[in-house]
Amino acid sequence: MSQGSNFVDYVKICCRSGKGGAGSAHLHRDILTSMGGPDGGDGGRGGHIIVKGSIHIWTLLHLKYRKHIIAEDGGAGGSSHKFGKQGKDEILEVPLGTIAKDAETGEVLFEITKDGETKILTAGGRGGLGNAHFKNSVQQTPRFAQPGEQGQEVWNILELKVLADVGLVGFPNAGKSTLLSVVSAAKPEIADYPFTTIVPNLGIVSYRGGKSFVMADIPGIIEGASKGKGLGYRFLRHIERNSVLLFMVPADTSRSIKEEYEILKSELESYNPELMQKPHVLAITKSDMLDDELMEEMKQDLPKIPSIFISSVAEKNILELKDMLWKAIEG
Repeated sequence: MSQGSNFVDYVKICCRSGKGGAGSAHLHRDILTSMGGPDGGDGGRGGHIIVKGSIHIWTLLHLKYRKHIIAEDGGAGGSSHKFGKQGKDEILEVPLGTIAKDAETGEVLFEITKDGETKILTAGGRGGLGNAHFKNSVQQTPRFAQPGEQGQEVWNILELKVLADVGLVGFPNAGKSTLLSVVSAAKPEIADYPFTTIVPNLGIVSYRGGKSFVMADIPGIIEGASKGKGLGYRFLRHIERNSVLLFMVPADTSRSIKEEYEILKSELESYNPELMQKPHVLAITKSDMLDDELMEEMKQDLPKIPSIFISSVAEKNILELKDMLWKAIEG
């Protein structure tokens, strides 16, 4: 199975939490008492469906074929004030950066950003109260108890937004996958045709003094991606979670570098204006073909953001690029 088919960033699941157990209407009996007071115990709570963050998972693949998630019902209460057994919770482990939504309304319920963080996606029904709760001065021996509360059946969406320190933004063939393969141990698929990258690739980039940061190669966007063209929204949503955006424009672009940067920027802005508040860094790729004079000339027309000419293949200015990115992350 290829990496592409292994990476799943969206699942729609039907979640059914457990029904609460019924309370008991038992009346106390023993050798000396033929009919004593109420001693019925409470029913157990139905199982919750819980989402739990894990740093060991990068994809929602394990949930792709589990369309129905069903938690256990709670047990009924017993005599002598015995509580019913609590229904077993169903725990779904998800990658960090997973967002849970109501499938019907699209409302965002919560997001998971820390390892071990848990949130209840669908709450189990409460157990019913036993008849001991209903005893009073008027009614000494109530012969009734509460039924358990019904569980819930809800369709939910789990959506993954990749968490990374640096997100690579550029049109297809801007050299994003090549850069990632040079600065990290990631082995993205690289070829000279558009949309080679169809899933986000993540790499750990080693830095000075034993430090490191996470870089995500976001699939190439095209003009109109924010309106859902091409691979559209599916990939733009991953950029939302990156701390720093590294715009990559090849030196041999048919447009001016500034023009290409502005197009990329406007795509992101029309999708989510908040992306403009993140630090932007510009790398002009494939610059091993440029001489110093041409680079100086091109610098006059670059956008007013931190910029650097690099070549991943020739490993030109790669360490300097890491310095710029680290400064932006820390800043």
